[in-house]
Amino acid sequence: MPTNFRLITIPVSHYSEKARWALEYLQVPFQELAHMPPFHRNATKKYGGTSVPVLITDTGAATDSTDILRYLDRLYPEKLYPSDPRLQLLGTELEILFNGTLGIHTRRWGYSYILTPKFLYPRWTLGVPFWEKLLFPIIFPRVGKIVRSSFDITDTSAAESAHAVKVVFDRVNRLLADGRKYLLGDRFSAIDITFAALAAPILQPPEHRIKPAPLDSLPTQMQADILTAQATPAGKFGLSLYREHRYPSS
Repeated sequence: MPTNFRLITIPVSHYSEKARWALEYLQVPFQELAHMPPFHRNATKKYGGTSVPVLITDTGAATDSTDILRYLDRLYPEKLYPSDPRLQLLGTELEILFNGTLGIHTRRWGYSYILTPKFLYPRWTLGVPFWEKLLFPIIFPRVGKIVRSSFDITDTSAAESAHAVKVVFDRVNRLLADGRKYLLGDRFSAIDITFAALAAPILQPPEHRIKPAPLDSLPTQMQADILTAQATPAGKFGLSLYREHRYPSS
């Protein structure tokens, strides 16, 4: 059994949150190695990755959030993925949709509104080395431009990505309409973790590791987008997953 688990993250990254949630749900002891952009690249490049999360053990590394969850599923007796082939098919479809569309667009949507030092300093620097915090004011202008270009932040990107998120939520709404408890039926799975973690930027769950900013401190349209998302069946479902499976009160 591999030991000495370490997880390289950007604290605010929802893909990092996905891997962190799986580790904590399975009660796997690990050390989180948090970095802010662009310093995470120095930490991940030796393992062949260019982004976070990266899970390191004494026997190797997994360099993608889904690879991490599937690795943990193989390693531990409590399974994150179903054994039923029919559920596996649906799970793979949803996993691809959430990773490739939901996660991309909740990130783009969020940065469209809060790509400023005021909003990002507490989110990027939580738990990072002290010297990275000191360098934030110096590197932010350059890194902010890179983020704007890399994620295609434009005057219309918030509305475009909010619509893309709505399309994914509509798919989840249709699944939940039959009364199922979780996305793959009666059992909590990696697919539920993936949905809730990657939807978190637009749902702002109170149980998130990074506490949401007061709603009234956010731009007006951002507030409206959050309230709209929270009111949908998919949004209520995502929030309930955080309440019941992230840091439950009892």
